[in-house]
Amino acid sequence: MCAGVGVHSGTHVRLALTPAPVDTGVVFVRSDLKSADNVIRGHADYVSDTRNCTALRNASGAEIATVEHLMSACAGLGIDNLIVEADGPELPILDGSSAPFVQVLNNAGLKVQSAIQRVIRIVEPIEVRMGAKSAALLPAVDFEGLHLDVTIRFADPAIGVQRRHVDLTPQSFLGEIADARTFGFLADVDKMRAAGLGRGASMANTLVVDAGKVVNPEGLRFDDEFVRHKLLDAVGDLALAGAPVYGRFVADQPGHALNSRLVRALLDTPEAWRWEGETGLAVEPDVRPALVAAAS
Repeated sequence: MCAGVGVHSGTHVRLALTPAPVDTGVVFVRSDLKSADNVIRGHADYVSDTRNCTALRNASGAEIATVEHLMSACAGLGIDNLIVEADGPELPILDGSSAPFVQVLNNAGLKVQSAIQRVIRIVEPIEVRMGAKSAALLPAVDFEGLHLDVTIRFADPAIGVQRRHVDLTPQSFLGEIADARTFGFLADVDKMRAAGLGRGASMANTLVVDAGKVVNPEGLRFDDEFVRHKLLDAVGDLALAGAPVYGRFVADQPGHALNSRLVRALLDTPEAWRWEGETGLAVEPDVRPALVAAAS
């Protein structure tokens, strides 16, 4: 169990994370909705909004927002099957990173399930662009898993140009990515709140940048915390493909909208990837997807 405020809705919400059987995936259940379908799959097919977060909605209109930090924790730890019950419209932001979700999941305990884990192997390049922003999935070179290479560019000198690349493993996720917090600009506060966003944001859950300075009194957790958080978001957004991706994610100025567009392009371009089992052997069509874990 954990609880907190939604960074955009400002709504207080409680979460309960429970184990799930093989081939469930990450599934969100809106426990506060009693009169309609309240189950929302953590999959790209359900993405409904990418303004400043990733939101999902099912066919009945039930929605859950800001799923990326929990999805990132699941992907970083290798958790495939999990039921997430929430009594509100948005997951809590907690401290703005994935670290609290990692703690909750690890405290609950992880269980390896007896099934083949299937992964998405990139075999041909897939690229999307939004103006000057770009993101691509490319075949793996020398790492069996997901390699991330992200560059960000901001005019404010508190951020500037930052680049970081990492081979995603549970160890690298915990050491380099999970603790990086979300960030925003003080100058954007009024505009965001007028749009119904950022109502729960504070320096307790967001790195605030203003005129070349980080306003938070505690400062940064890492010198390049901003690009590390973009890595965190990308891990969570790519997890909505429905299985771990084996390949290289290379992005210049990524965000939720760009990440979502890339995952959609991936799923819509079946010739650019193939299913494989965890041993590297192709999975036969009648073999069920794999799994590695759920918490209890």
